[in-house]
Amino acid sequence: MEVMILSFIGPSVRSEWNLSSTEETLITTVVFAGMLIGAYSWGFVSDNFGRRKGLLSIAIVTSGASVFSAFSPNYISLAILRCIGRIGLGGGPTYNSWFLEFVPAPSRGIWMVIFATFWTVGTIVEASLAWIIMPHYGWRWLLAISSIPALAALMFYELVPESPRYLCLKGQTKEAYDILKRASVVNQSQLPPGILLSDQITCSDEDLDTMEDARLLSPKRNKRIASKSSFSSLWMLCSPNLIKTTFLLWIVFFGNSFSYYGIILLTSKLSNRHSLCTSFTLLTVNNSEDSTYRDVFVTSLAEVSGLVFSAFIVDRIGRKHSMELIFFIGFIFLLPLLSLQSEIFTMVSLFGSRMFIIGTFTVVNIYAPEIYPTAVRATRCRNRELRG
Repeated sequence: MEVMILSFIGPSVRSEWNLSSTEETLITTVVFAGMLIGAYSWGFVSDNFGRRKGLLSIAIVTSGASVFSAFSPNYISLAILRCIGRIGLGGGPTYNSWFLEFVPAPSRGIWMVIFATFWTVGTIVEASLAWIIMPHYGWRWLLAISSIPALAALMFYELVPESPRYLCLKGQTKEAYDILKRASVVNQSQLPPGILLSDQITCSDEDLDTMEDARLLSPKRNKRIASKSSFSSLWMLCSPNLIKTTFLLWIVFFGNSFSYYGIILLTSKLSNRHSLCTSFTLLTVNNSEDSTYRDVFVTSLAEVSGLVFSAFIVDRIGRKHSMELIFFIGFIFLLPLLSLQSEIFTMVSLFGSRMFIIGTFTVVNIYAPEIYPTAVRATRCRNRELRG
């Protein structure tokens, strides 16, 4: 929802405060700059103070800045608050790391697709809210109502358990065992017999959780990892065993982020362009706005199809082949947008490209954590945001 706001508030803010095109574009620029800062900041908090405290910090910053931005008295304050809000949003991958550390490797494919579905639900809800709220109440109300999910993350914080994997990584096996015991009670099952070992002692092959291309990692046993800092984890990503994988994943994440956010911003721009081309004969200003909200809403629905498609093929043809196929199809859908097309053909191209780009995003979010060990998994997720 926070990402989708960029497609709606820019033109309204520009009109209200008589901004130039450069100033309007700067709002988009600073929010992504904020995500760049947050990507490493929250990863450092999460790795050094725990996933749980990291999630609390993210919820406080994101919800606070989101609410206050609705009351911005001027352009500068809005840009600053949106930047701070995106600093918080830059910690989003921490949720992924935390969630995956509860899910066994054989079940991660389907659960990551389910997890990603809520991103898609957010885009559809935001487009619907904009369609309803913007024409009648304006951008401030849209910002205020859109901050509710961030506030919900803060309110439900007490229900969040710490990651047992993280606790084992820090040598807190008793606390990890207590959480696993609670999970077994809820699931009405029994914990397997044995002793829970700390990752401070060994880093076993099982910790690597590789499903594809395990040969890239060549894990070594008996590594001390409890004292690894955020910077040392980043250095591990560039180690000889991981540098090829890391470099290729950076390219994939960059391509995903560049394409996905570009399509979101292009949807409203292309809608406005078609409206301007026909405004003298067919459309009023209100119809032009309705067309923009309708187009964004319809293209947001494309993500549902993309998630279903990726879920269908990811376990059948593998992670890498799925990304190759979906990336290629998304590229084909983007090609017609290089020139002016009819409104219907533009809509079809946007729909198809967004459908398949979200599919590659989903698959790579499954693939990347599986080929990295626990010690560097959170750092990998933070680097993913930097590619945006």
